[in-house]
Amino acid sequence: MTTSSDHSIQPDDTDHRFLDQPKAVKPATAQQPLLSKLRSRLLSRPLASEVWTKPVLIVFGLLIISSVLFMSIGANGNWDFVLGFRGKKLLALLVVGYAIGVSTLLFQSLTHNPILTPSLLGFDALYVLIQSLLVFFLGTSNLFSSQPLLKFGLEVGLMVAASLLLFRLLFTRSNHDLARLILVGIVFGVLFRSLSSLVARLINPEDYVVIQAASFAQFNTINSTLMLASLAVCLVSAVLVWRWRHQVDVLMLGRAHAINLGINYQSLALRLLIIIAVLVATATAFVGPVIFLGLLVCALTNRICKTMHHSERLLLVSFIAMLCLVLGQTLFERILGMAGVLSVVIELLGGIVFIALIFSQFRQHKSPV
Repeated sequence: MTTSSDHSIQPDDTDHRFLDQPKAVKPATAQQPLLSKLRSRLLSRPLASEVWTKPVLIVFGLLIISSVLFMSIGANGNWDFVLGFRGKKLLALLVVGYAIGVSTLLFQSLTHNPILTPSLLGFDALYVLIQSLLVFFLGTSNLFSSQPLLKFGLEVGLMVAASLLLFRLLFTRSNHDLARLILVGIVFGVLFRSLSSLVARLINPEDYVVIQAASFAQFNTINSTLMLASLAVCLVSAVLVWRWRHQVDVLMLGRAHAINLGINYQSLALRLLIIIAVLVATATAFVGPVIFLGLLVCALTNRICKTMHHSERLLLVSFIAMLCLVLGQTLFERILGMAGVLSVVIELLGGIVFIALIFSQFRQHKSPV
C-alpha cells in the first residue's frame, strides 16, 4: 500500500483491481502514523478535481445530450404534454440507473470480485415468485393491482427481509461468510425459480401472461405513483453512500487491512448490504428484474476509471447506467419506433460481458505471476 501527497489509498498491486485475499498486515503500532493520516482523509472533503474528473465530465455531458434528445425528438411543439409525459419517464430511467449501478458497484467493492452482482442473491427470482403467488392466490384482479403503492411496499419489504435473513450468515466467526452468503443466495434463487415454474404450470394461460410480463423489465410503461417512493429511497441512499465513500475505499484493501486501519468491518459491511438490498429491491419493484445491467455498467466503469476512489467511481457508474438507459430508450422508442425491447438488448450485452469477464479472470489466474 502506498500513500500519495493527498493521502489517497490504493492497493499494493495496481495490475489487480480487485483483491481476492488480504496480504500480510503490519503490527498496529507500526500503522499509527498511517492510521492518523487515513482518519484525516476520511474526515476531509474531496477536491473537485478528484470527483469531477475527465471521464465523469465526458459521461455526464453525453447523459445531458441523450436526455435532451429523449425529450425533444418527435415533440412537434406539444411541450405541455411532452414535458409531463416524457419528463416522468426520463426521471424513472435516471432513478433506476442510479439504483442498479450503485448497488452493483458497492456489492463488487465488498466482495472484491468484478463478476458478482446482487442478482446472485436471488432478488429477481424472488420478485417473479411474489408476482406468481399473488396471481395464483388472488387472481389478476386483486387489491394489490388497484393499490400499486401497497404492492410496491410489499415487494420491497419482502425482498429486504429475505436479504436480512441471508445477511445473518455474514456475522459468524468463519472466514468464508461472504462466500457462503453468495452460495446460499444462489441456492435460494434456484429454489425461487423452481417454485415460480411450478406455479406457472398450475394457473390458466390468461393469468400466465401477467406473470410472463412481470418477468421482464418494463421501461416503456412507468407507474408514476411509485416515482416519489423510489426517488426518496434513492436520495436517502445517495446521501449515506456518499458519506461512506472513503471507508469503502479502505474496504478495497481487504478485510484485514480495513480492520487494522480502524474500520468497523462488520458494521460497515452490514450497512452496505442493507443499502444494496434496498436499492435492488426498489429498482426491481419499480420496473421489474434487470440481471445484467449492473454488471455491464460496472465493467465499463472499471475500464474507464483510472483510480479506485469511490468519489469518482460512484458518480461514474451512476452516469453510465443512466446513459445506457436513456440513450437506449431514445434509440428504440424515438428512432426505431419500438422495433426492439431495451431490456432484452441489455441482457444480451450484459451476458456477453459476463462471459468475457469469466474468460479474462481465467486467463489471469492461469498466467504465471
